[in-house]
Amino acid sequence: MGNNDLSDGYKQTAAMLRRLVEQKTTRIKEIEVYEEDKGFERVLEIQDELSTLQADRRIINEMVADCEWTIEWLDSGRRPGNKRGIERRAAYQREKLMDPVRMQAYKSQSSAGSPANLSDWQRFQIEDALSRLSDRERECYVLAHGECFSFSEIAGMLGVSKGTVEVYVTRAQKKISDDLQSSLFLVG
Repeated sequence: MGNNDLSDGYKQTAAMLRRLVEQKTTRIKEIEVYEEDKGFERVLEIQDELSTLQADRRIINEMVADCEWTIEWLDSGRRPGNKRGIERRAAYQREKLMDPVRMQAYKSQSSAGSPANLSDWQRFQIEDALSRLSDRERECYVLAHGECFSFSEIAGMLGVSKGTVEVYVTRAQKKISDDLQSSLFLVG
């Protein structure tokens, strides 16, 4: 199944959802006109149906928006809303602080004939970068990038909130990025 088939499927789904929204809107208008002519007890029943229809219409409109977003992505090949593709970003936006494979090799400290093994110099560079971090920042950073745990998993292991883990990892990344500019050991 190619992108065109997938895009066509989303377009058909979006069209079907738009027809469903039109049906809900028509029924809502009918109920609003009908509501003015009836008594109090019937009005309560009508208002329940009206609120259900409005909630349904809102959800379906969100589904239409999701389909349109996906269609735009499939047709353009780029994430909707981005002004530039990743290939046109500035160097600081594309920068990887540390190669994830190197970080994982550092953590596993394997000595087999794997291409992911680190030289002594690469191991020294990573240790130098990590030495500038606090214990908690280092722990969170190594778990996230060396062990590939999610922030939620790290938070569970350390008994802190997911947001706290994110703050520690972000702070560690900033320190490493700043060190890349000034440390002679982290060059090359």
